[in-house]
Amino acid sequence: MSRFAFFTRVGRQTALVALVGLTAGCSLGRAPQTPTPASPSTPTRTLQPSATPVPTATPVRTPPALPSPFSTDLLNPRDTPRTYQTDTCQYLHDRWDPANSPPGTVAMVIMFHSVTEDPISNPNQISLAAFQGLMEGLKAAGFEAVRTTQLADFLERNVRIPPRSVLLVADDRHYGAYFEKLFRPYRERFGWPVVNSWISAEGTAPDLWADNSDLEMQGWVDHQAHGVVHNIPIWPGSTDAYILGELQGSVDAFEEHFGKRPIAFIWPGGGFSPRAAELARQTGYQLGFTINPRGPVMFNWVPLGDQEDPMRPSYQPEAGVNDPLMVLPRYWDTDAILYLQDIVAIGEQAAEQAEQQRSTELDFYEIMCASTYGVLPPP
Repeated sequence: MSRFAFFTRVGRQTALVALVGLTAGCSLGRAPQTPTPASPSTPTRTLQPSATPVPTATPVRTPPALPSPFSTDLLNPRDTPRTYQTDTCQYLHDRWDPANSPPGTVAMVIMFHSVTEDPISNPNQISLAAFQGLMEGLKAAGFEAVRTTQLADFLERNVRIPPRSVLLVADDRHYGAYFEKLFRPYRERFGWPVVNSWISAEGTAPDLWADNSDLEMQGWVDHQAHGVVHNIPIWPGSTDAYILGELQGSVDAFEEHFGKRPIAFIWPGGGFSPRAAELARQTGYQLGFTINPRGPVMFNWVPLGDQEDPMRPSYQPEAGVNDPLMVLPRYWDTDAILYLQDIVAIGEQAAEQAEQQRSTELDFYEIMCASTYGVLPPP
């Protein structure tokens, strides 16, 4: 090999070794590459242990104390208003439902016996002129007559009736001419119905039955029960057999002659007892009426007597019956006109007090009742 070829070969090898060393040196000595930052739209997620959410505590609301029932000094001090609704939530619902009668709606019941154009001969009689004055006075004071079913619905569930209502009750049996002469004019002028407190006595003349059946069919004379024997009042000592004879005997006669069941029992002679009221309920009666003019009635509010009153010895105490709707008060026709302004004032007082305690009662209802009985619609 020539000297030139040797050096040429050696130079190539040397250069190759140097090139390899340079490449290796660059690879081992290069600084680490910085990673490309993540896009701002896709932030880096850091995995952490999952946490159980903590529920937000619901504030506990304390219901307010409910106010005392309405009272007034316009009643006799011995006549105490009684409530009868045992379900507070249902009572408040019916009281404040805007579809029902507003607080302060008041009703009075008046009983009529004998209206005469002759001189007065006994305490049960009223002159024709006084009768007409009473009817006109009722209208002038803003009263409207209602049917027995309307009064029952109002007292039981506060169903809407006129703000000042009156139930006109003619006691004992009368022929159609009695109603045509006395009550027909007010039916035609004011649209007023009247109750015939009917004695279903055995031996009643067929024409009297027929006469009153025709009145019932006309729709403006509403017959309700006034017993069968009638002249022997029901007292605490009366037997169940006698009581049921008066109660069920009336039902049987009504179904036969009038095609309906009575819902009210007008206690003959004003006599009643706790047992009689219990049996009346079992027989299907919704209301009972005394002869005690203790005052008007409102929803869940009936004035009753707790004990005998020496100043009014004929008033049998009703509170012991423990069922106010079965011993409702009635005014006598002879002096009912004297009480009209007081009755109007009682309704106004009750409405004013109700407005003052509205927010308290509605708060109680919202807290304690609304989830079960429903939210009341706005007024």
